[in-house]
Amino acid sequence: MQQRRPAPRRQPPPRRRSSAHGAAGRLVGVAAVVAVLAGGAWVAVNEVAPSSTVVVERCTATADGGGGTGYDLAPDQAGNAALITAITQQRGMPARAATIALATAVQESKLRNIAYGDRDSLGLFQQRPSQGWGTEAEIQDPVYSTGAFLDVLAKVDGYADQPITVVAQRVQRSGFPDAYADHEPEGRAYASALTGYSEAALTCRLRPVGDTSAQAAGESGYWPRTQPVVDAFARERGTGVPVAPADEGAGVLIGSPAAAGATASEEQQRVGWSAAQWAVAHAADLQVVAVGTDGLQWRRDRPDEGWVAVPEDDAARLAPAGAAVVLVGGGREE
Repeated sequence: MQQRRPAPRRQPPPRRRSSAHGAAGRLVGVAAVVAVLAGGAWVAVNEVAPSSTVVVERCTATADGGGGTGYDLAPDQAGNAALITAITQQRGMPARAATIALATAVQESKLRNIAYGDRDSLGLFQQRPSQGWGTEAEIQDPVYSTGAFLDVLAKVDGYADQPITVVAQRVQRSGFPDAYADHEPEGRAYASALTGYSEAALTCRLRPVGDTSAQAAGESGYWPRTQPVVDAFARERGTGVPVAPADEGAGVLIGSPAAAGATASEEQQRVGWSAAQWAVAHAADLQVVAVGTDGLQWRRDRPDEGWVAVPEDDAARLAPAGAAVVLVGGGREE
């Protein structure tokens, strides 16, 4: 396959902020949508219930297991980061592959599935139909474009042990190969959280879900509002991780929880945290209101609390060891 064109103009990275900083300052007023510039990307300011507080919608991955720098993305960027990482896992590739792919996508498109670029470049990785990456429609499908990138990455001998500038350049043939390394820290932070190696490291501040009415479960056992979570997980992660209805169809149990009284294995814990943080990263587009695993829960209506312990009596239902419970609008959060 003919390799690709020089990369478009270098893009600024997502905003970085120190973990020592407290919650972002609040602007009190009526519900509004205001554009602000964060790390070169325009993101929306939305009301967060139940108060009239207005904040910037964002997701944050913290490096070094929660003790390092935080890297902010808008919700759509975080969702694409989750998709890219899940596809590397579906293919059985190491976390380093996700770091490389994420850093590349930040540089090429700011982690957005854009319909424009240098010459005929398109999508997350700015791939060109004229250079054999696929049709325009295929490249604009994030699952396809990520797979195409990983197909080439997998052919680079020793890619997991080489500098990101070398590996990404072998795949992309960019005119600015050194720029990929600029985005390695945030790529590593998101990859580590989304593969489950960093626990409780990814959170989001989001506007409330509009529809919280109860629904009847369909033949699959899921609410209509829950089914997109199941479909998205299967599309991105594949069928290697089991899923089942939870909370009478208002939720999804992802993974195999440890037996009552047993301790989850390291692999079970990683699967649980990977699925949980994948769901948080996708919470904006999948109407997710709460995600729990390993005795901890993230709640959309409590954006300043991060991951907090749930009562022991509720842990098996809301935050089981070795698996994740994802609840959509209308699910019983407590």
